Amino acid sequence: MFPLPAVPALRRRVDRWAGSPRALDAVAALSAFALMLLDVPGLARGDNSLTGVTATLVLAAGAATLLLRRRVPWVPYLVALGLMGWLHEVTMIQFALYSLGRFRGRRVAIGATLLYVAVAYGYFQAVPGWSGLRHGETLSDFLSLVVPIGVLASGVGIAAHRHDLVRALEAQRREAAARQAVQEERIQVGRDVHDLVGRELTVLAVRAEVLAVRARGGAHQKDFEELADTARRAHLMLNETLVRRADREGATPGLEGLADLAAESERMGSPVEVDVAEEVKALSPLRQTAVHRVVRECLTNAAKHAPGLPVRVAIGVAGPDLWIEVRNPLPGTPPDRAPVSTGTGLVSMDERVASMGGTLTAGEEDACYVVRATLPSGLPG
Repeated sequence: MFPLPAVPALRRRVDRWAGSPRALDAVAALSAFALMLLDVPGLARGDNSLTGVTATLVLAAGAATLLLRRRVPWVPYLVALGLMGWLHEVTMIQFALYSLGRFRGRRVAIGATLLYVAVAYGYFQAVPGWSGLRHGETLSDFLSLVVPIGVLASGVGIAAHRHDLVRALEAQRREAAARQAVQEERIQVGRDVHDLVGRELTVLAVRAEVLAVRARGGAHQKDFEELADTARRAHLMLNETLVRRADREGATPGLEGLADLAAESERMGSPVEVDVAEEVKALSPLRQTAVHRVVRECLTNAAKHAPGLPVRVAIGVAGPDLWIEVRNPLPGTPPDRAPVSTGTGLVSMDERVASMGGTLTAGEEDACYVVRATLPSGLPG
């Protein structure tokens, strides 16, 4: 008989496992096996030298490889190709192609789909009676039934992969915002401490200097002078520790951070071209920060609303003005899922640009979505 405290502990353990990736992989494997079980009677009657029991065991072993779909998705994919040729079983390939698209991205999924179509066509030509779905023997049957299976499974997997990337980006942005809020609070506390304690140290140094003057020629003159020097050094150390260091650590990246933004966007499947004029490198740190934040928000919006499409970023100086243009093609169809968004991206960009005396526009133009920001460059004429 189990002690009562063990029941809630077991329930919590089960709940944690049920929401884990391993549980989802197990559900996928069981689902594939259940669907393939429907074909067992046909396999037992076919010319594969399998009975109902042995066919069930073979399909169970093949479905079990889906437990590896996150770490090594090529294993269930290759097993699925083998089952497809041996048993004319195409259920497994759908799960395998979806897994490749979900966990390895667009390029891998497209390559795997093309290989699947080529292998299936080879079976269609070389294996007598092979039809993939047992619903026809003509090339038309092959093109209308076998090919869409792979394309659809890969497409769903790629869409899920992009959705995962957008969610990861949103999580990173929330984490970065939280870190920035904590850093800003630390900076504010440090400045408050500097203002309060620094004032007292200044008063102490002045009073010690006054006493040193009054004690000139006396026994304690040197002691008061050393006390004044100590108070001044403490004030300088306080200023270095609490103000300057906090400002350095809390600083937002400038132009040097654009390469990291482009690399992050490319990892999400959207290639980025960044063109920065030579004059822009002379901008003040404040304006470089504004450039970085505008570009970051534009790339985030492009990843959410036009995933996988190229983005072009151009930054230059025209006369007294600094200009920023971020352009990406409009997607042919809207994303399958509504993008995760706080709805404040353009508002935040507009406020930052307006606070520096600039303007920001955003909208569709020549089948592209274009964001333009113009603000004073602050460079000497």
